[in-house]
Amino acid sequence: MAMSGASKEVAPEINVTPMIDILLVLLIIFMVISPQKPHQFEAKIPEKPPEKMPENQAPDPLSLLVTVPLFGEGYKLNTEDLASVQALEDRLLSALDGRPADRKAVFIKAPRSKPYGEIVKVIDAVKAAGGSPIGLQIEGLEQ
Repeated sequence: MAMSGASKEVAPEINVTPMIDILLVLLIIFMVISPQKPHQFEAKIPEKPPEKMPENQAPDPLSLLVTVPLFGEGYKLNTEDLASVQALEDRLLSALDGRPADRKAVFIKAPRSKPYGEIVKVIDAVKAAGGSPIGLQIEGLEQ
């Protein structure tokens, strides 16, 4: 039998053994460099309250209401009416003087019709008087 130019072609085979070796090496590398679970969690435990707590000590936050008078400015610190930002800052200085740092919170409530710049002036006056933190109350909520 004579062989002609047409011979039986061999189908190409893919040798997957080196690919499996590379895959296993990569798997081992990723397992080694992956972050480990933390072995210990840090818990913050609240401190014990002091033994002697004043019984009638109520938190007396300062509530500042920016009003909309017909002419000029208007402010109300708790129940006291004030006419200007400077008078407000002076009154806040005297009100916040002597308070511990955790009882100097001031809550500001202003109508939406007030320009933003005027509210920023009030916030700056509260910061200058030492009020911290400053809370902005949502309009429409009653005290």
